[in-house]
Amino acid sequence: MANHQHRIGMNRREFLQVGYSALLGLGLTSVLGGRATGSTATDPLRGSARPASSVIIVFLTGAPSHLDMFDMKPEAPAEIRGEFRPTATRVPGLHICEHLPRLAARANKYAVVRSLSHRENNHLVATHHVLTGHQQPGAFFDKVASRDDWPSYSSAFDYLRPRNDGLPTGVNLPTFLMEGPLTWPGQHAGFLGPRHDPWQITRDPNRPGFGMDSLRPAEGIDATRLDNRRALLSEIDAQQRQISRSAEGRRLNDQQNLAFSILASGRIARAFAIDQEPTAVRDRYGRHAFGQSLLMARRLVQAGVPVVQANMGIVQNWDSHADNFPRLRNTLLPPLDQGVSALLDDLESSGLLEDTLVMMLGEFGRTPRIFSINPGAVPGRDHWAPCFFGVFAGAGVRGGHVIGQSDRIGAYPATAPFSPDDVGATVYHVLGVDPHSEVRDRQNRPVTLNRGEVIQGLWTG
Repeated sequence: MANHQHRIGMNRREFLQVGYSALLGLGLTSVLGGRATGSTATDPLRGSARPASSVIIVFLTGAPSHLDMFDMKPEAPAEIRGEFRPTATRVPGLHICEHLPRLAARANKYAVVRSLSHRENNHLVATHHVLTGHQQPGAFFDKVASRDDWPSYSSAFDYLRPRNDGLPTGVNLPTFLMEGPLTWPGQHAGFLGPRHDPWQITRDPNRPGFGMDSLRPAEGIDATRLDNRRALLSEIDAQQRQISRSAEGRRLNDQQNLAFSILASGRIARAFAIDQEPTAVRDRYGRHAFGQSLLMARRLVQAGVPVVQANMGIVQNWDSHADNFPRLRNTLLPPLDQGVSALLDDLESSGLLEDTLVMMLGEFGRTPRIFSINPGAVPGRDHWAPCFFGVFAGAGVRGGHVIGQSDRIGAYPATAPFSPDDVGATVYHVLGVDPHSEVRDRQNRPVTLNRGEVIQGLWTG
């Protein structure tokens, strides 16, 4: 899978995250620049401590088939069970897809929830629900992101636990979920405002030259000169108060402050120096976008970023209406299996797994019955929100067991279902905040952040 590639680019949101830095001559020509200048062979992040619990969201955008990965039905009719066969894992009685051999060997490290369920069969509204733990306000088919949306997990955490140490609370990588005019909701701070948006990094960490050297001060710019430039910028802003009162003006001010704090700390830039990782470590994750994005997630958590979302694939990459089995077998499952297995091993060996929740899921599942979308098309599975899976590891999660069951064809939960609201409550629980905390919407009205319940079975027998 060395040549595994995805279409990855840069968007305006990413550019705005450095504010007026290019105007000020700070060398921030892009969020992601070339290799670090004068870097040393010693990686300053390896072995460092991380003080607080964190979450890595491995998001399978487009929604993978639960019946072909973690909830297989080998006794069901052929049109249900599909082409793949289950394989035994390290845990007696637990079977998963034969094309996930590395994860099968590590089944003792994670728990599988097989009874996730909701009612949104549309990608956009379902993504919002899963990535915020709340239904999208005014949801309808293909409702794009707006400031009326509920905040992403990192955004709400940033609102409740603001920081000023130069590190972002959330980072999403390596793709921005957007297709034509459709911008996926759930990626931003929604009604909490742009100052709480997570970073959107849209460069492939597997590509040569990936780094964040551009977020360091240009050579010869020291802290004193940086402060002088901040004072100059304040004078300019004072002359443009009418502009700064606008929503976009306020956004630029927030992004200016973010850029300055990053330049002063340099910690996030060191985290992006992925070329400092030993070759053997990078190879274990896999030299593809999946693997290197997960390695970047580990580095960001190690640097102190509380919430990292790694989108495994471009928008709807797992949307297997057609060609389901060849795509899973040849393109999607091998790099995922390699990358997630390496992430679990790496977090465990570094001691980070003890208080880092790794959560892998999509926005829904796939239909039990296999079908051909057009005559002669390679068969696939359609959207199916009533039943899907999630994999959880770390942060004290009791590995090696299954929570919840689906019925005999994987159509509906056979036990009490868990909603995306419950997933959200679980994420907030791990981050150490009350899921039922009060936040303020755009009209400054008090609202309850989350109405779900923590999935206690992840930690209890």
